[in-house]
Amino acid sequence: MDGSQGAFEESPLEPAAVRRFLADNPDFLRGDDGLLDELGLRIAGGNVVDFGPAALARVHAAHEREATQRQQIEETARANFSAQAQTHGAVVDLLDARDPCDLAMRLDTLSCQRFGLAAGVIAIEADVAPPGWRRLVEGQVDMLMGGPQRMAAMGFFPTALGLFGDNGPQIASMALVRTAIWEPSHQGLLAFASADPHGFTPDMGSELVAFLARVVERTAERWPLR
Repeated sequence: MDGSQGAFEESPLEPAAVRRFLADNPDFLRGDDGLLDELGLRIAGGNVVDFGPAALARVHAAHEREATQRQQIEETARANFSAQAQTHGAVVDLLDARDPCDLAMRLDTLSCQRFGLAAGVIAIEADVAPPGWRRLVEGQVDMLMGGPQRMAAMGFFPTALGLFGDNGPQIASMALVRTAIWEPSHQGLLAFASADPHGFTPDMGSELVAFLARVVERTAERWPLR
């Protein structure tokens, strides 16, 4: 092997060099049927290099991926819009509550009818809970939430099944949001349950359920706990 050949083999092949070579030697590509097949090209009339089936297949696959991604984005946008619209309607329902018991009933009803869930519950740490609310002992919110700093939790939490009473056996996922109601503040939870294991998952955002929790807090302030 001479020195010039060794230097050629060690040098990286640059795209610009390939382009210059093909421009200077136009018959090289047109005369190599095997290379044309590998590249998915063919010679059309007038010695014009045309796209072959393989190249068309790559273009079609890219188009399909783009269409699928666009469809997923559109479906996500529609779902988000629908969830926001349902949440706004739920806020109006909650603000019309006449007392704490009515507030709890409205929350459970809209959870089932508006969002297709299994249950919606208000829970509070108190010696006596308002009618229709779940009573918790002191420190139970932190225990259910997995710590005092956690404001929302999405997924399945066996220790929280008792919040949903007779619905417990059918619950497969839930959303728990911490609340603080009245003065002095009482720790509590707004809890939603779904029979679908994918209804609430840890990777989901909690913004909408947290928003509903704030609405419940403000509405419940009308009836101070005595």
